[in-house]
Amino acid sequence: MMFISVRRLAAISALTFLALTPADGAGAQTSGKLVVFAAASLATALNAIQPIFVKEKGQATVISYGSSGVLAKQIEQGAPADVFISADTKWVDYLQKKNLLAPHTRRNLLGNDLVLVEPADGKTKLDIKPGFDLAKLTGDGKIAVCTVASCPAGIYAKEAFTKLGVWSAVEPKLAQANNVRDALALVARGEAKYGVVYGTDAKAEPKVRVVAIFPADSHSPIVYPVVVVASSKNANAAVFEAFLTSQAATKILTDQGFEFLLKKGE
Repeated sequence: MMFISVRRLAAISALTFLALTPADGAGAQTSGKLVVFAAASLATALNAIQPIFVKEKGQATVISYGSSGVLAKQIEQGAPADVFISADTKWVDYLQKKNLLAPHTRRNLLGNDLVLVEPADGKTKLDIKPGFDLAKLTGDGKIAVCTVASCPAGIYAKEAFTKLGVWSAVEPKLAQANNVRDALALVARGEAKYGVVYGTDAKAEPKVRVVAIFPADSHSPIVYPVVVVASSKNANAAVFEAFLTSQAATKILTDQGFEFLLKKGE
């Protein structure tokens, strides 16, 4: 029997498409499943929206979550996605330049906050401002972020640390995870002293508390675009995109802490 190390397994998983299982109510009236690729930070909200969409529209739907950069690369490599929801505009721009997105379907849907979190029993009091000494507070611990080179939350974090003049001090203390929910989990398990995630992630995880919110002008605006993938043959891709501004979906997303940038009917 061949055994694969955890590290090797993680590497293999990052290079292969996720196994997708049909949503509840898979007796769809249309043929084929609707496949949505979505930023990991949307998992809590979309997992609540998905069954409502399936029930109302009769379309079997599966959602694959991950870092926006990884998902974009998978779409580029031919992954059978119908809809893509990114946590930044960069990766949608990347696919658009390669003509991999359906024309006139791109919408800037949601906004979010960038926050510093710690385990729920933490007591840190901190103002995030130029020169703030997060490195000293971290001590021998780690600051969890998602990959700063490609994962949107990591990119925003690096921008903020750089703008605030502390990047060189905090960089050696970073624990970089594959996506923002993995970074969140490191803090929730106490494996990192602090973490930089979205406000919505912090709200979804009771084992962390928000220490402070990063100033909005310390990083690029956090924007979640939604778009139909050019290769999609499923007519319900546009229906799903529109459903995200329905009354039911809007309530779930706003309750989770997302800011709506796109109004119903736009």
